Amino acid sequence: MGAYQTVAVGTDGSESSYRAVDRAATIAADSKATLLIICAYKPAKSTGEAEQALGEDAAFHVVGSTPAEETLRDARERAATKGSLEIETVAVEGDPIERVIETVSARKADLVVVGNRGLNSLAGRLLGSVPQGISRRAGSDVLIVHTT
Repeated sequence: MGAYQTVAVGTDGSESSYRAVDRAATIAADSKATLLIICAYKPAKSTGEAEQALGEDAAFHVVGSTPAEETLRDARERAATKGSLEIETVAVEGDPIERVIETVSARKADLVVVGNRGLNSLAGRLLGSVPQGISRRAGSDVLIVHTT
């Protein structure tokens, strides 16, 4: 297998997920690969409901497509400082794990970078399901970055 063509990474706007973006951006720059930054978000129905949802499960920081776009803009700026030239961003509505796997699969990314915290604040669940789910279903390499 040669150099990576497409390196994918998910972000939720947290500092630890941005560290995963930094690592993915460095790898993409070294491989002259396209960097694909993915942010999953929950639809914003009402602020009360959003706050309640965050209270229940703070794993989902991003509520609404506007915050998702802002998160992606920040991630893109960080990636550019690492030397990544081809950067694509995608905001997707729904479960972070499912949407990342779908996007990675659809875009045929050959490396997926995940933080040991970040897409999901429960590191155990993340380590259990994201790399496992991605490697099983996307058929790509998975790099787990220690971001905590």
